[in-house]
Amino acid sequence: QVVLVESGGGLVQVGGSLRLSCTFSGRAFGMYAIGWFRQAPGREREFVSAINWNGGSTASADSVKARFTISRDNAKNLVYLQMNSLKPEDTAVYYCAADWQGDGTIWDPHNNADYDFWGQGTQDTVSK
Repeated sequence: QVVLVESGGGLVQVGGSLRLSCTFSGRAFGMYAIGWFRQAPGREREFVSAINWNGGSTASADSVKARFTISRDNAKNLVYLQMNSLKPEDTAVYYCAADWQGDGTIWDPHNNADYDFWGQGTQDTVSK
């Protein structure tokens, strides 16, 4: 059983920074890609950023590519999302998700249907 817990969300002013953490509980963390998604009120859940099993490959949405950085620490079962230069449109609930990569299928980080486990989310609010 895999459990994901997000932390680090909160209220920040425009231009500020937040670092989200995704804590993975369970076996074989190093065999999972981890993605971050977000959902704002009244909008669909959207892809933010993802990192493959060993951190050698990452992907990010165009809207955050220059501002957000994803990283992982496989020794600590943690994935981080460093968010800088935050904008009001970054306000959302942020979710991390785990995608098993041990089956040899091609990794599609943007496809939320590929992810096997999801956290409960953490609220980030960027005030003007």
